[in-house]
Amino acid sequence: VQLQASGGGLVQAGDSLRLSCAASGRIFRGNTMGWFRQAPGKDREFVAAISWDGYGKYYADSVRGRFTISRENAKNTMYLQINSLEPEDTANYYCAAYSGAYYPRKSPTYWGQGTQVTVSS
Repeated sequence: VQLQASGGGLVQAGDSLRLSCAASGRIFRGNTMGWFRQAPGKDREFVAAISWDGYGKYYADSVRGRFTISRENAKNTMYLQINSLEPEDTANYYCAAYSGAYYPRKSPTYWGQGTQVTVSS
């Protein structure tokens, strides 16, 4: 079971980034997937989730409208498009996979390593 996030970096406020999460096939195509982030000194927080077929998308209120989650099952890859980045978006971004039916605030089963996003003002 492997989840590998990538695409982070140092950017300026207002820039855009696309994060990717590559997953092993066994836990990807039938699973709801999600993104979380953890800023320095803060708890890890939910960002977004996407159902196995891509039709169900869920967002934290703080990112709705700027973040877009998507997936390509043929590539075992999930994405997070982040637009109009703000310094408050600075965090380590993690991808995760859920087992079974998804519901809000459910904890993922599998976690990947994070990718750091740093936004300068």
